[in-house]
Amino acid sequence: MDSARTISGVDLPVIKSEHLTFEYAAYDENEAPAQVLQGIDLSIETGSFVAILGHNGSGKSTLAKHFNALLTPTEGTLWIKGKDTKDPANLWDIRRSAGMLFQNPDNQIVASIVEEDVAFGPENLGVPSGEIRKRVDDALASVGMSEYATSSPHHLSGGQKQRVGIAGVLAMAPSCIVLDEPTAMLDPSGRKEVLDTVSRLNRETGMTVILITHFMEEAAQASRIIVMEAGKVVMDDTPRKIFSNVEAMQQLGLGVPQITALAHELKRQGLPISRTILTVDEFLQEPAIKGLTL
Repeated sequence: MDSARTISGVDLPVIKSEHLTFEYAAYDENEAPAQVLQGIDLSIETGSFVAILGHNGSGKSTLAKHFNALLTPTEGTLWIKGKDTKDPANLWDIRRSAGMLFQNPDNQIVASIVEEDVAFGPENLGVPSGEIRKRVDDALASVGMSEYATSSPHHLSGGQKQRVGIAGVLAMAPSCIVLDEPTAMLDPSGRKEVLDTVSRLNRETGMTVILITHFMEEAAQASRIIVMEAGKVVMDDTPRKIFSNVEAMQQLGLGVPQITALAHELKRQGLPISRTILTVDEFLQEPAIKGLTL
């Protein structure tokens, strides 16, 4: 067995941190460095779908950049599949293990043809040409973009461009995909395309998905939510438990899914709603709602 991945036959977390602290250097020598992450202890299991929430400046995007070793800890340690991100010898393997997708799809396009764009990553990894062809075809099929293989990515919609970006990450065969607000610049249709794609990949292939988002409805699709505030993890639980704390989320400058907020208000007004509601379907199936005469 791969000793970097297992200990005594037990799978290691795909991502693990201990006392992860990060500081940006001050521009002025008279100023103290800006501490963005403060002693984060975190473990993300293989095959999980984790959403990370936090208002602007909470540290969530800085944390995401550590998952791909774009940044490394000032103090503490972060391991990707058992490899310390601070060891330069591990950089190649870490970036193959954790692929990243950012919010602006246009900034990630490197070729004039979709299939060439998807092939860019594995080509840089030195993958043999025959294997690249298979990876590109499989990756485009997995995101529903095979019919656009020979199209120009610049003619695609925002959601389609992000799906091509996801295919480019998949073609590098990572263990984990980290998406840093990938739908922030998309319309509702594009957001749905992207979230449906990553949810299906997680469900059908077991790929670990880490989603940084400010859309609560997107976070509700995850199996786990981590909430950050001032560089610290302040909440870490299932979506249902996180979003049951409506007032706590509001105090952090965050919200809950709109349907959750509606159900919470109806319950506060005396309607006997039995649980925290996350989706419209759950709302409509709630006995107290079904019993209403409209």
